[in-house]
Amino acid sequence: MANITAADVNKLRQTTGAGMMDCKKALVEAEGDFELAVEILRKKGQKVAANRSDRESTEGAAVAAVNADKTLGVVLTLNCETDFVGKNEGFVALAKQLVEQALNFQTKEELLASDFNGITVAEKLIEQTGVIGEKIEIGNFERLEGAFVGSYIHSGKIATIVALSANVEGADEAAKNVAMQAAAMNPIALNEAGVDAAIIEKEVEIAKEQLRAEGKPEAMLENISKGKIQRFYKDNTLVNQDYIKDGSLSVAKYVETVSAGLTVTGFKRAALA
Repeated sequence: MANITAADVNKLRQTTGAGMMDCKKALVEAEGDFELAVEILRKKGQKVAANRSDRESTEGAAVAAVNADKTLGVVLTLNCETDFVGKNEGFVALAKQLVEQALNFQTKEELLASDFNGITVAEKLIEQTGVIGEKIEIGNFERLEGAFVGSYIHSGKIATIVALSANVEGADEAAKNVAMQAAAMNPIALNEAGVDAAIIEKEVEIAKEQLRAEGKPEAMLENISKGKIQRFYKDNTLVNQDYIKDGSLSVAKYVETVSAGLTVTGFKRAALA
């Protein structure tokens, strides 16, 4: 039998929002497997987000940059150990310099190897670690291209970029609004096609277990679970979510009101947990 500690139980509680005893029972049943414990809680009807169990606590600054012609954007997090350092003006200024420089590179590795005032970015981070006394590193690094790219930063903790299908009148505000949506609602994919088949398979299994627990007949499970999957898409894919500024519209419908035929073609999100 796995040794379940109070720290394990508390971590599961913080991640899922489930009750302490429910978390302990789930961990015991899962023999200490954290991911399986989350799944067990969900199968028993607990209100647990499907894609939040891998979050880790960290500090730093989340930043975004878009190139001059609005066709390319980058978001990244510059991570540190304490909130005090993460809010420091010099630290935030460094993060902004790095994200602007990142526009020139395809990957985090290329950025780290690039020149930063005579030394590499990687060496600059090591230098700052020595100066500040905390480990400094680039965490998330995401890049996005499109016909029109806009960005949004929330409280220095979440940075998002969104690509639209065309550079039309109102595109700047629309891209910012959809980027704000992505920051607030944390979708797992742009649309249905972007959701991993394994996630849907697990959601169907969980839905059926919940329905069995409610006493629904086996013959009804398939059709009812399909409805639950449609709800899953609505809650978790960006274009299908209710638009946060007008709940009568989906995000896709909102973008259509800006310009006929306009669509969201991609998004990236970088966040400090």
